[in-house]
Amino acid sequence: MKTSAKATKSKPSVRAKRTTQKAPAKGVKKRPEAEPVDTRPPIKREYHKWRSPRLERDMELLVFGHAGTKILMFPTAGGTFYQYEDLRIIDRLRDKIAAGHLQVYCVDSIDGESFYCWWAEPRGRIERHIKYEQYILEEVFPLMEHKNPGTPVISFGCSLGAYHASNIAFRHPHLFCKLCSFSGRFDLTQHMNGFRDLFDGYYDQDVYYHTPAHFIPKLTDHNILEAMRRMDIQIVIGRDDAFYKHNIAFSTTLRKKGISHNLHTWNEEAHRGYYWRRMTSAYV
Repeated sequence: MKTSAKATKSKPSVRAKRTTQKAPAKGVKKRPEAEPVDTRPPIKREYHKWRSPRLERDMELLVFGHAGTKILMFPTAGGTFYQYEDLRIIDRLRDKIAAGHLQVYCVDSIDGESFYCWWAEPRGRIERHIKYEQYILEEVFPLMEHKNPGTPVISFGCSLGAYHASNIAFRHPHLFCKLCSFSGRFDLTQHMNGFRDLFDGYYDQDVYYHTPAHFIPKLTDHNILEAMRRMDIQIVIGRDDAFYKHNIAFSTTLRKKGISHNLHTWNEEAHRGYYWRRMTSAYV
């Protein structure tokens, strides 16, 4: 059975206001407003995805640029491989990327399966994190070397991403030329101004060796210490950040071990994208 609908005109409930704007003459088209032209230099962007044998799950990452010093970027807690693109941090590096000075690798996180997996036993959390480090070292690094061989690597992260960036750089300093830690923490075993102990009081040798604030003070290996001393270390923290005092204490730890670094203190909390973009422009 056919159905039909009949359109009817209804009177407007409110009388239209008079306007002094003249309508365009008959037959004359209104000139369209010009769309803003993106004058930024183009950069190469690649998406990669594969089944990680270490993590036994699919992992994704983005690569920006074609050459230059490599930057390994770790997202914030639970963040994604496209977080720094969304936060416009990649835009802050666009000129250097386009010029072939920098090549950025934005990796995914599995924090929901490790440090923030509350249903798992703490031992399981650190084991999952160790698998994640193996994924970075044994799967991401070979990709980086294949695409851009022989170039140095910068470790970069914000918030919990700064922990990941710092932990891997201090554990494997021979692999990195520089560390950028923005609004980070170097010890996940402590309660810090509302941020909980991510191991719920559990502690073992693996937790120790993945806590820079713990293993660096007792480090005696000359080669590892010298590799740390060769790194360009940039630590940035806001004066009102929950991790401010912790960063000051960690800076003292580094200084006592003869590890040169720059500790930059910003006003306010400075723990969000607005500030991280400016930190990126200033210190990367």
